[in-house]
This record gives sequence, structure tokens and C-alpha cells, in this order.
Amino acid sequence: MADDHPVRITFLGGLGEIGRNCAALEVGGRIMLIDCGVMFPDIDMPGVDLVLPDFSWLRENADRVEGCVLTHGHEDHGGGLAFLLRELSLPIYGSQLSLGLASGRIEEAGLLDRTELVPVRDGERRRIGPFDVEFLPVTHSVPHGFATVFRTPQGVVMHSGDFKLDPTPVDGRLTDLGRIGAIANEDGIRLLLADSTNAEEPGHTASESSVGKAMRDLFAQYTGRRFIVACFASHIHRVQQVADAAVASGRTVVTLGRSMLRNVALARELGLLHIPGESLVDIGDISELDPGKTCVISTGSQGEPMSALSLLAAGDHRLLRLKADDVVVISAHAIPGNETAVGKVIDGLHRRGAEVVHAGLADVHVSGHAMQGELQTLLSVARPEYFIPVHGEYRHLTHHARLAMGMGVAESNVLLAEDGDVVELSDGGIDFAGEVPAGYLYVDGTVGDVGRGVLRDRRVLSEEGVVMVTVIVDARSGEVLGGPDIVTRGWVFEREAAGLLDEARQAVVDRLAEGAKEGATDPESVRRHMRSALGRFVQQRTRRRPMIVPVVMEV
Repeated sequence: MADDHPVRITFLGGLGEIGRNCAALEVGGRIMLIDCGVMFPDIDMPGVDLVLPDFSWLRENADRVEGCVLTHGHEDHGGGLAFLLRELSLPIYGSQLSLGLASGRIEEAGLLDRTELVPVRDGERRRIGPFDVEFLPVTHSVPHGFATVFRTPQGVVMHSGDFKLDPTPVDGRLTDLGRIGAIANEDGIRLLLADSTNAEEPGHTASESSVGKAMRDLFAQYTGRRFIVACFASHIHRVQQVADAAVASGRTVVTLGRSMLRNVALARELGLLHIPGESLVDIGDISELDPGKTCVISTGSQGEPMSALSLLAAGDHRLLRLKADDVVVISAHAIPGNETAVGKVIDGLHRRGAEVVHAGLADVHVSGHAMQGELQTLLSVARPEYFIPVHGEYRHLTHHARLAMGMGVAESNVLLAEDGDVVELSDGGIDFAGEVPAGYLYVDGTVGDVGRGVLRDRRVLSEEGVVMVTVIVDARSGEVLGGPDIVTRGWVFEREAAGLLDEARQAVVDRLAEGAKEGATDPESVRRHMRSALGRFVQQRTRRRPMIVPVVMEV
């Protein structure tokens, strides 16, 4: 190792939040991205569809980007690639399933010609430019996830990806702790970056295979009733267990939702999902099936507005109507921020008479992320010299940092980084080495057309309403020829507040008269006086702060 060959890691998302996971490893002047994910919008982001990392630093360094390593197929790790490829062209490395899940969005965006999708296998070691990368299997809630091991001039840098230590995974594919231990013994792990999502939770995450038993018990409990089971479309292991339990109970399986249909087809094609052809029926033929011998596997476990489950709850799905004796199983936990939406969907399902089963009532969901016991196991096997917790809200990162120190990593060797931080690993150790832009990039129909100012306006409109005041003025003299006319939405109901609106008009008239005496008759001055007078009146009389929109029409 030499001081003139430091290694840098730039965090563009995923630290201090759930989602937007994106880090950039820099070796020899070249950049390798580790994931490029999206985040689902919070309740205070009205109208926003998705939130992306800020790509400005990557745009500025586009000629140095070697590619992107995709640790697994979840949207919070790969969903941003379809947007990044609009900015720059780069190859993507990952398992066949991860690439297949990511390529759906990329193809929809018409950007497949901007990338090369390069499949890698469990245990494969590949040279990509100056990067020496080894792909190690880890268990997670989507099949074929990887931990990635980079051999750099500053030693081994390992990224755990999202993982858990499942002793009985559905597909038998275990997290390769043996190889991690061998690397620790042979080369030593200089820096470990590890998943922090469940760092607050003591114990060990339950095995994914436990959900299968819960589903079999439910099918036995509710014989003769139709089932609708909602889960993530990427959760192929969950789909497998539901399908196995359904077929074993003599039921036919039907998929509902575009992404569920696409992902099930992809997983069957890759040999990762096994459902007998005679037991899988198209949703268009559901009316011909005996409801008591049918299991529908659906999207919408997060209460997304136009998802299949939300449409069912509202009675608006064109292909399927809920019946009073249907059983709906929500086989997922709400992502932080989605709790309200999921609650509304559950209410809607109950209103339609359905029996709703969720993780609070039965063991129909387990996490895909390691809890404290598993995180300690990884730390004890990897024995890293330096440690940075990743993937989680700040409290998760903090707990994981304390856990690492409790496992023997020196406090000075543990860094709590956040989005935008640049960390440098050198002969002298590890330290912060600057910052890059890492704010939110909002997607609302198209990318980049929504900023914080727009969101602030939307919040004001949703909470306080809008008041528009219009006057007509003489273009030469500035004399008011007509108005002011006031139109409001969301402040007061016009037909019930005629007196208040008359007072508001008078307040504007009086202020404009004062302005005219001062010679302030140009359109901009008139607009400023209108906004000031009306805003003061509204706040004093109603203690509200709606958006004030002054309009000056010159004739």
C-alpha cells in the first residue's frame, strides 16, 4: 500500500434514510457505483412519484465511471438506474435476476442501448477496469443478492449488501460466511460497510421458510374461501411459498398486477420459481374458477394508489371484485412513510366485507434484514479494521456503530457517514475528505421538474389554500380600471363568505390608493401592494397563510 494510492467512497444516498442506496468507490481515478436506488416519497412530498439521488457529481465525472455493481434486485437499490442512464452510459453487473428486474424499468424508458447488462455468478471474481470484484452470495428477501468484495490498493473493502443469516432459506442458498472468513484470514478486511436496517432489533431474524407454514395454516383455517395474498412483486421466495401452500391445498394460483405478472414470468424463465403450469391461470380467466379453490397473488402491499390491492379495496378493479367471504393476506410490513396508505387500504378491504390478515395477526411476514445477533456474527467473522454502517436511518446507523465497537472495532475506526460525505481510506487510516451534492431529486412525471420550492408551494396549497386577486390597470397611467376581483380555493368557501371577501377587496383598494399617491403605479409595484395588503388581511382575520397570487392585467 502507498499513500499516493488512496481509495475514496462517496455516498450519494441511503445513509440517514430508507432508500436511494447509492455509493461510489473510487480506485485509480476510476469510479464504480454500488447500487443506484430510489426512495418512495414521504407524506410531505405531495404529487411526487419517486425520489432519486442527486446525479450532479456523477454527471461531472461521467468520463470516470466504470460501471455499476447491483447488489440485488430491489427498487431501493436498482430503481434509479433507469434515470441515471439518461445522464450517462455505463455497464451494469449483477445476478441474472437482479438485471432482469432492473431491465424492466430501463426498457420502459427506452434506454437499454445506453447500457450493457453483465450477469455474474455466485463466487465469481471479475476484473472491471482497476476494480477487482468478488461476488459472494447472501440471503435476503429477494433471491440472488450479493455481498461485494473489492481488492484495492488500500486492502479489501467489503460491502454486505442487504442481507440476513437465514439457516433455512427457501432456495437453499446460504450467506457465504465461510468465504468471508477465509478472506478475513487470507487478506484481512480493511473496511466493512454493512446493512443497518435492523440494527436496533435484538436477536435473529426469523427464517423466510417460516412464512410457508403460516400460509399453510391459513389455508387450512379458511377452507372454501378465496384468498388474495399481497406481497412485493420482487419477493420471489414469498411468491414461491404462497404458491406451494396454495397448490398443496388444492388451489389454483392467479397473479394480479403488472409487475407481479412480469416478475413471476421472469423468475420461472430463470428457474428460480416453480409453479406447475396447470396450477397457474391468467387473471382474465378467474371468473371460471371456483373461488374456494383460488389463490390470487397480488401487488399493492404498500398501499400504492393505483396498485391492484388499492383498486380492489376501492371496488375499482376491472378484472376482480372482492366478495364478502374473501380472505386478504398482506404479507409485508409497511415501508416507513407508507403506514397511512396501508391503513386506508386495510380499512377499504374491511368495508367490502373481506377478512384481512396481516403481520400483526399472524406470522405472514419476516424481514429480509439482519438483526443484532446476525450483525454481530458478520462482524466476528469479517473482523474489519475499519467500519462504516450503511443502509438505514440515522438511528439505525448509530446503533450499528455501537454494535461494531462492542465487537472490538476501535471507536476511532468507526465512521458515521451521511449522504454527500466523501470518505478516504489511506495508509494513515480512514477519514472524511469532503462533500458532494446529495440532495433529493424528485420525480413527478418527468425528472427534475420538481424542486423544494415547488413542494413548499404544494404543501401551502394543500394546507392553507390559495387566494387570487386580479385588477385591470391602464398600461400608460397605471390607473386601476377594474377590480379587484378575488377568487379563492381552500381558504374560505366563497358563497358563504361574501362579507369577508368584500372586506378583503376594500383592503386591497385602500392599499393601491396609498401606493398611487406614492407614485407606485408600475405593474410590479401594484402586484407587491396587492400581495401585501391581502396577505395581511387574511392573516389578521383568519390566522391562516394561504398562497396569495396577485394578477395585474394591463389594457
